Amino acid sequence: MRDRIEKFLSGKTKDINEIAEFYPEKKSLFIDYKELERLDGEVADALINTPDEIIHLFSEVLSEMNIPTLADEPRINVRFNNLPDERGYTLRIREITSNYIGKFMAVEGIVNRISDILPKVDVARFYCNKCGEVYDTPQNSRFLTEPIICRNCKKKDFRFVPEESEWTDVQRMQIQEPLELLEGGEEARQIEVWAEDDLTGEVTVGNKINETGIMRLLPPTKRGSVYQKFLEANYLENIEKEFEELEISEEEEEEIKKLSKDPRIFERIIKSIAPSIYGYKEMKEAVAMQLFSGRYGKSLPDGTSLRPDIHILIIGEPGVAKSRLLQYINLIAPKSIYVTGKGTTGAGLTVTAEKDEFADGAWTLKAGALILASGGIACIDEFDKMSPEDRSSMHEALEQQTISVAKAGIVATFKANTSVLAAANPKFSRFDPYKPLVEQFNIPPTLLSRFDLIFPVRDILDKEQDREIADHILKIHRSGESVEDLEPDIPTELFRKYVAYARKNIHPSLSDDAADKIKEYYLKLRSGSKDTIMATPRQLEGLVRLSEASAKARLSDKVTVSDAERAIALTDFVLRAVAYDESTGMIDIDRIVSDHPKSTRDRIRIIENIIQELIKESGDGMASAADIMDEAKSRGLDAFRIEQILIELKTKGVIFEPRHGKFMLTGG
Repeated sequence: MRDRIEKFLSGKTKDINEIAEFYPEKKSLFIDYKELERLDGEVADALINTPDEIIHLFSEVLSEMNIPTLADEPRINVRFNNLPDERGYTLRIREITSNYIGKFMAVEGIVNRISDILPKVDVARFYCNKCGEVYDTPQNSRFLTEPIICRNCKKKDFRFVPEESEWTDVQRMQIQEPLELLEGGEEARQIEVWAEDDLTGEVTVGNKINETGIMRLLPPTKRGSVYQKFLEANYLENIEKEFEELEISEEEEEEIKKLSKDPRIFERIIKSIAPSIYGYKEMKEAVAMQLFSGRYGKSLPDGTSLRPDIHILIIGEPGVAKSRLLQYINLIAPKSIYVTGKGTTGAGLTVTAEKDEFADGAWTLKAGALILASGGIACIDEFDKMSPEDRSSMHEALEQQTISVAKAGIVATFKANTSVLAAANPKFSRFDPYKPLVEQFNIPPTLLSRFDLIFPVRDILDKEQDREIADHILKIHRSGESVEDLEPDIPTELFRKYVAYARKNIHPSLSDDAADKIKEYYLKLRSGSKDTIMATPRQLEGLVRLSEASAKARLSDKVTVSDAERAIALTDFVLRAVAYDESTGMIDIDRIVSDHPKSTRDRIRIIENIIQELIKESGDGMASAADIMDEAKSRGLDAFRIEQILIELKTKGVIFEPRHGKFMLTGG
């Protein structure tokens, strides 16, 4: 076997010379397993079954080649990559059982926890306390191994000397199965990975990696027969976090292309979104656009990237099937994660720093849902039940698509290229028909403004609609009756692959006609009134994302006018639902992006002017509540609004009440 390895390494002279030139910046010889298998299948097979022996032989042969470096005794690592999937050498984490102890394998996973880089003894120096004999003992396990007995005095009394020992860097991490590989209700499995020497510091939380290594066992801390498994990394490679990693055969690709030519493709896509839920055409269309997303890879000349992901918020009364829609999207999206706001903290969504046994008491970073779902969709139910502090952690993730942390002395930024589909209830479960819609959202305007589309869903009493919903639901539950019309128009598995194919292969550009159409609609909104802002640049960018998603749904590389019109129709539907001000008869975007729409700001200004006028007229420098009420009513304000504004002005410190029923302006 040694002769075979020497022969193989003789063909690696160029790579070895490169290591000699750049050592210690470059200290690993990378060997393609498929190349090794092609040149010497026996050595390749032996590597899988007895990796310790083969890797040791490779290292021995390299050390005897007297590679000229500046170091006296260079330590050159031998690392193997590119293990073939088809041979069963690449495993899922859940497939790593006791049958693979000591075997060589490749594993793919997402890093969800990582430790600091710590020193580990490579060769420990011991002195015999009785006679002073010196021992250099290689350390091949996770526990410090002493010499068995002194060869000189036959005693077992040794002293470890750290300063004279040889050390290497080590980093522990935890990886979990990629979400896109899970089926049904499977829970993502996890396994610990140990990286040494030049493999440390190469990955961070949220990275998707391909790891090649050996399965090891960690003995139990107490006497017992159950051991913990971990992987000793031989090679680590960062790979792209992709939504679209489903395997698509040539036949399926042909079927996908044929499906995209169907003139009813959008109608069929909408019918494939949660067919068991009655109605909600616009909302299902929007969720379909979210699955396809805008065009990835767009960036500005200054290096700033533009968000391609579409965020959607559904605010509905109880029983309108919000949760079922989210669960269905979680089922069909090629990569997704489902969480509930009540059981989720800000750290659970973003990143947390923990001090635990995983890193021997050191601080570690652990990835949250938005990072783990990066490149896919995060479905967040009960969004309104999250605490304000936890919700505030999402501001950066929703717009900049990064998550910055500065915790326990660790400062880092992570990518979170995740679309968010959130569902929430109104403040008091039901919408109040006498209050403005946005006032009933228990979500701050700064967060609301980051959602491209917001759908308020009311449970309206309508005899005809109620009858149709009842028939629909009973058809689902009635035993023995065919429910073919409740099946997705496009089979679920084909639809998942259709979405994955579109996201991976279609990168549409905006045509001049489509751009003009979007511009025309945006300028129409902006010019609606001098004082009322009907749209902001965020709506403009949202229109572009929706138009690109529409083109991707058709597998088209060009965004056409029809795509722009579809985006405009959805945006207009949402703006009229959440931003329409009945008092002015216009769309007012401030109903979403600020605490007060223009009509409310006008009423506040009227009340402030009335108070100032009454104070000037009074002899005591105060305005009575009764006079304010009478004057405001004469100017068209209702009593309820007047009381609300007075309470708000008091809360914000604009006015104060020195005597009951008398008001003064702050500062005189």
